Amino acid sequence: MTQSTVQTKHILLIDDDAELAELLTEYLETENFKVTSCLDGASGLAKAFDDSFDLILLDVMMPILNGFEVLKALGGNHKTPILMLTAKGDDNDRILGLELGADDYLAKPFKHRELLARIKAILRRISIVKSQSAAEVKTPTKQLTINQVKVNQATREITCRDHLLELTGTEYLVLVYMIENHSKIISKAEISEKVLQRKLSPYDRTVDVHVGNVRRKLLVIDPVDKMKTVRGAGYVFLQGEE
Repeated sequence: MTQSTVQTKHILLIDDDAELAELLTEYLETENFKVTSCLDGASGLAKAFDDSFDLILLDVMMPILNGFEVLKALGGNHKTPILMLTAKGDDNDRILGLELGADDYLAKPFKHRELLARIKAILRRISIVKSQSAAEVKTPTKQLTINQVKVNQATREITCRDHLLELTGTEYLVLVYMIENHSKIISKAEISEKVLQRKLSPYDRTVDVHVGNVRRKLLVIDPVDKMKTVRGAGYVFLQGEE
């Protein structure tokens, strides 16, 4: 595919730091992204609802509505991926943001190339999902069902005992990968590289939180735990009932 046919991705930047927002907008536009910038959580939330974006960059500390309040308002099953921008690598902010539905986080201050790499990783995994869905529509295959959990890649939906799971895009990918590799231990590093499309960083809790979110959502529908944590090794999606 030539550069002229590559579709420009539209990013919504929600950050109250006007100087940073201007710098990031200029940088991302040179990298062939279209950027819409909002300087407070309320206007950013309105934009997120009104327009269609490929990615949202969301700061935590903002006036009117902070980043967590924006996440809550969007709901945990939103389809647009969200990259949280947290201050000083605050672990509590990171974990709370992921639990509320963010796909990933990046601690301020960060290098522009680091932000670009993280954006591309998120967009890459979203592209993988869309490609799988398109292939499934074109050439349908048998739906994958393990332990009463059914994956429909054509519609990008997963059900548990015929109840639809409300998942973020990243949670969907994590669960699909675990189901496809059921009954064996999957390390956090493997999930990070195969699903998040980036290497696992030291003290990175992203995978733990995403797996925990999926696990809780499954337990709401079926009290029989379908996942097992293997201390120091990773996670297993149990085959369970036939």
